[in-house]
Amino acid sequence: MNETLEGKLKGKIALVAGATRGAGRGIAVELGAAGATVYVTGRSTRGRRSEMNRPETIEETAELVTAAGGEGIAVPCDHLDREQVKALVERIDREQGRLDVLVNDIWGGDPLTNWTDPVWKQDLDKGLRLLRLGVETHIVTAHYAIPLLIRRPGGLVVEITDGTEEYNRDRYRFSLFYDLAKASVNRMAFALGKELAAHKATAVAITPGWLRSEMMLDIYGVTEENWRDACAKEPHFAISETPAFIGRAVVALAADPDVARWNGRSTSSGALAAVYGFTDVDGSRPDGWRYMVEVQEAGKPADPTGYR
Repeated sequence: MNETLEGKLKGKIALVAGATRGAGRGIAVELGAAGATVYVTGRSTRGRRSEMNRPETIEETAELVTAAGGEGIAVPCDHLDREQVKALVERIDREQGRLDVLVNDIWGGDPLTNWTDPVWKQDLDKGLRLLRLGVETHIVTAHYAIPLLIRRPGGLVVEITDGTEEYNRDRYRFSLFYDLAKASVNRMAFALGKELAAHKATAVAITPGWLRSEMMLDIYGVTEENWRDACAKEPHFAISETPAFIGRAVVALAADPDVARWNGRSTSSGALAAVYGFTDVDGSRPDGWRYMVEVQEAGKPADPTGYR
């Protein structure tokens, strides 16, 4: 946690939906480091793995939140199950009587994504399942959680996606189903912003850059301690960022008394770092999306100089 953000959210209540690993875990931990009480949800528990079949659990995330200085509360929840989501929000209301920050980070679509084939060659059931996991879950959660969030002015809804609205607008994101899921989440923040404005609440879509999630580190066979070794296989990995970076972006927004200026907008962890001044854990400010356009897509040699 950057020193300027410590304790900024003491007394605040947050729900990070989809906090088992990756960006969701990073966001939950940084909210905790800022003093918040954080309800963390997901389908992977110490007793049962989700279809992601990863070792990370929501109990571990809650413990990391508490160790960081907040209070982490793990609640198993399938966000496609309306009754589970309804019960989750009722529990938060019963225990806290308020909700200040809702983070929709639910995804789980990577194992379902076909990165190469056109829609007519894809497994339709997998594609539609991906859309349900990546889009419907966000809608269900917003439906049940927002009435509690708008009970007090100043609430914040954060939609986590891949790519800003500007970036995704004229770029094809690997496959129809993936493209549609990520564009939909950006549009969701825009639409929610329109609906929340009258209640003095804010909705923002945020994308991390090239995220050094647990799964990405495993793919490259590295750890957070030696992640730079992966640059031998993929030189552009030099621009990557930790999950803490987007976590600090969310904290900066949640602590901003003028957060309404972001309402309905789509932005990135790197762009927010330039505005608020927070850094990644190594003290840098990686601007992954600007790098992607100006270096990677431009066919230039990998060099993060000036981009972190």
